[in-house]
Amino acid sequence: MNLHDVISQLIIDSKSSIGMFLPELVICVTIVLMLLVRVFNWGRRIDAFVFALGGSVVAFILAAATAPIFKERMEIFTGMLVYDTFAIYMRSVLLLFVVLFVILTRLSGIPDREDGPDIYTLVLGATLGMCLMVSANHLMMVFMAVEMASVPCYALAGLMKGRRQASEAALKYAVYGAGAAGVMLYGISLIAGITNSAHLPTIAAELATRLPHMLGDEKMVLALGGLMMMVGLAFKLSAVPFHFWCPDVFEGATAEVDAFLSVASKAAALALLVRVAIGIGVEVEGGLQAGTETTPVAAVEAAASEDSSTGAYFAVEDSLETRHPNDDNASAQPPANEQQSAKSGSALEPVQSFIAKLIALLAVITCTFGNLTAYGQTNLKRLLAYSTIAHAGYMMMAIPPMMAMAQANPALAEKAAAALAIYIAVYLFMNLGAFAVVAFLRNAMRSEEIADCGGLIRRCPGIVICFSMILFALVGLPPL
Repeated sequence: MNLHDVISQLIIDSKSSIGMFLPELVICVTIVLMLLVRVFNWGRRIDAFVFALGGSVVAFILAAATAPIFKERMEIFTGMLVYDTFAIYMRSVLLLFVVLFVILTRLSGIPDREDGPDIYTLVLGATLGMCLMVSANHLMMVFMAVEMASVPCYALAGLMKGRRQASEAALKYAVYGAGAAGVMLYGISLIAGITNSAHLPTIAAELATRLPHMLGDEKMVLALGGLMMMVGLAFKLSAVPFHFWCPDVFEGATAEVDAFLSVASKAAALALLVRVAIGIGVEVEGGLQAGTETTPVAAVEAAASEDSSTGAYFAVEDSLETRHPNDDNASAQPPANEQQSAKSGSALEPVQSFIAKLIALLAVITCTFGNLTAYGQTNLKRLLAYSTIAHAGYMMMAIPPMMAMAQANPALAEKAAAALAIYIAVYLFMNLGAFAVVAFLRNAMRSEEIADCGGLIRRCPGIVICFSMILFALVGLPPL
């Protein structure tokens, strides 16, 4: 294949991938409009809230409309992104949350009309990165998506101008985040160097082929890369012991920003953890052949080859065949040989065991520490911060059994994925409601301390009833 053919295939692939990328494109257009509002000082005539709400609503409608149309797993943009049931669901949940978040900011009065374009631009920019996180299929896209989601959040944490606590929170968040990003990137380089690939399905295929023959030093480097990559993901999830930033940032930032960080950021990070853990720890059918270069050009060449397929089966999601977006008449692939599947599954067993045990250990420590530390808090936002840490541990607990059953019993793995998806959806409303109540209490009492809530039932009975129901839901009391 010559250079002209490669460029032609890239153009064709990009055109056919745009349809799945429409919600993200709407977010991009909205961000540009918000920047124009700020540059040309249109804020006095045009409310940035209208742009933010309109763009997020349109993006959510497009994402929801995509779900029943594209039921097959597809890799787009030369394998950099993948869209399947899980990605489409998580993207819809994130965009729904952004719609509700924008409405909350109008009800609570933060930001004001002057700062609106800046704040909404940061929120939508972070949302774009989070949408890429849930569909990342390449290690470079993993890192870029994490940074796209993180950098705007650093600025959001310092939203309150002239408030020392907010500035301290933003600085602490940025410093910790930069350190975690550096460690994560180094781990990515180690994994890509050992496997000669950064494409997740190809990494799994490469490990299944080479792992039994790897030397001890290679296995140690691979394990070190996995640990370092886990540092970055654990930081985004505020998993123990990478949680130190969370309570301080939540206390210094506004309740509205805390709601965004506690729901959108954690949901996207959890989806990315599922994507990476399943992508690397479970060999998929129909992926690129082991040892194949996975640069965008090489991916296009593989897509154009008669014997290759750019897609791969994501066992947790569905059992439909994978197809490339260029192949509209793709026929179902024949089932893989059972003996070969069993052989590759046993070859990847050490990788599965390592990832599953690491995530399980972090999950147990995180939920235990988060709950115990919450007892000594006197500030509502710090209390809810430790609650989000504990809930991150609960959600992480679904991933190890999901990995263990992905090949042995896909039906049970689907149930584990469905349980996690339901938990995330309920968590969205619980935490958004909790921080919304804190924001309204701040406006009413000018305080966020637990001690100042005494006698609140006489002053604000409606808020107390709503907060009680939300806390019951966070605890998990029936029927909430």
